[in-house]
Parts: sequence; structure tokens; C-alpha cells
Amino acid sequence: MSMAFVGLIAGLALGFAGYFGGFGAFVVVAALGAIGFLVGRFMNGDLDAGEFFRGRDSERRR
Repeated sequence: MSMAFVGLIAGLALGFAGYFGGFGAFVVVAALGAIGFLVGRFMNGDLDAGEFFRGRDSERRR
């Protein structure tokens, strides 16, 4: 599935949520979509959970 198609589906979902549910539903759908994206990247191995918990000082020490 191409990224353009995934973006189209995400945009349609956000559009429907915004139209039928208002701004609150739009924000909830956007937040859950972002969380789902991060979980998917983590499950694929593209994202390391340690990247979120390391401070800025640990990058300077390398």
C-alpha cells in the first residue's frame, strides 16, 4: 500500500470526524492516529523506545 493511499485514508478519516463530530472528535482521531503510527513504527523495528527516554546529554557523550 503506497504512502499516498495511506495519507488519503487518514485525511478522509479526519475529515469525517471533523465534519460529523466537530473539532473535539477531529483532535481525538488525530491523536489516536499519531499513537497508532508510533506503535506501528515500534512494532516494525523502525523506532527504538529508548530514543524517547534519553536526555540531550547522552547524545553529547557519544
